[in-house]
Amino acid sequence: MDSIVVLVILGVVIAGIVLLYNNIIGKHNAVERAWASVLTQERQKNKIIPHVEKLVNEHKLHESSVLTKITELRSALAELSAGIDTDKLAAAERQTSELIKGLQVTVEAYPELKASDVYMKLMAEISEQQQQIGAAIRIFNANVEDFNNAIEMFPGSLVNGLLIRKKRIQSFTDSEAQAGFEYQPNL
Repeated sequence: MDSIVVLVILGVVIAGIVLLYNNIIGKHNAVERAWASVLTQERQKNKIIPHVEKLVNEHKLHESSVLTKITELRSALAELSAGIDTDKLAAAERQTSELIKGLQVTVEAYPELKASDVYMKLMAEISEQQQQIGAAIRIFNANVEDFNNAIEMFPGSLVNGLLIRKKRIQSFTDSEAQAGFEYQPNL
């Protein structure tokens, strides 16, 4: 009778460990899938760049600053890889912001460009891409939080420490947006 109780308890413990192990792996896979979505959206942005270059050239806007920003954005997008690197993502987002600011300055210098249908469509497409990227980043950060909780909270931390040894993943933060707030949480 005692051996049956021991076997049942052992079976429950093993089942619990298997469930926790699978939960951690599933959450890690969700983070990787969410990161792939972020990369997909960022690469979609890369498809807009030739249109920006064409627009600049068609309007004879050989503004070296805009062309430089296009090149820098292309480089930042090329740096993104399948591995999760939120610092490189932040660099790509900074380059996008700088390109948009450069385009806005250029439009001020060339008012006929502002009335251009091509410009209006391009700016709408860039805006849509930024919204899609923002949504993908929010999903990524939610998955990162779930994963980090799974490996840091007991008993998942025990299973992770003994069997899986996954490391905490850094969520994406926007330092420019954070700089705009006076309040800083005591984290």
